[in-house]
Amino acid sequence: MTNFDELLKKIQNEEIKQTPKWQFDLMNISSIAFFLLFVAIGAISFSIILFAIQQTDFELLSHMGHSKLEAFLSILPFIWLFLLVAFVLGSIYALYKSKKGYKFTFTKLIGFSVGLSVLFGTMFFIGGGAGWFENAFALRAGFYESIQNKKEKIWQNPDKGNIAGYIQNVNGHIIELKDFDGKLWEIDIDTAFVPPSVFLEKDEKIKVTGIIISDNKFNAEGLYPWGGKGMRNKMRRKMKGQRQKKE
Repeated sequence: MTNFDELLKKIQNEEIKQTPKWQFDLMNISSIAFFLLFVAIGAISFSIILFAIQQTDFELLSHMGHSKLEAFLSILPFIWLFLLVAFVLGSIYALYKSKKGYKFTFTKLIGFSVGLSVLFGTMFFIGGGAGWFENAFALRAGFYESIQNKKEKIWQNPDKGNIAGYIQNVNGHIIELKDFDGKLWEIDIDTAFVPPSVFLEKDEKIKVTGIIISDNKFNAEGLYPWGGKGMRNKMRRKMKGQRQKKE
């Protein structure tokens, strides 16, 4: 008896039925759908990590007395780092289970999944989606503290020379600033460094480094935009320049 005959006899005896083709097609479509979903969530996670890096203010760490690692860890949302790792692994597994997954080596599976998450995550970050999504998530998830809230806590420390808030009034070299606790400060910016990206206008959100003089007086050494050196500030400078030309 040949092997074919033995196999045929086994099929007949055990009444083995052929699996329908549509089930394999459905499994393949499901694998691809899960792969795309995992890549999308991984991309969002990576974009929010980039947003955290942008908001860390590495250029001011020497004044704040923090190391780069300490400052970054204090603002990094670890939940997104965990989701990035988890969903990248998920996308690798989903791709491996797809119809053509066997053609990929393990190295290629990792490279393809990570590469797509990094690419789309970077694009999402540049487009400004990371900050919006992270803030929306924080508003809906009571257990989650947003990057902006963590950053506000770091800068709400006038005794160590850090203060931030919203400009209320500008009078010569004195600005009135309301901090995140609602306290009003008189800030002397006469000798302070004020970069072009800082707009001394009412309701402008800024960061200030300097020395506390009294209960509500502060001598500024430098003023900085709240959002850091990002695309938003470049756009705002461009728009402000356009408004001035029209006027």
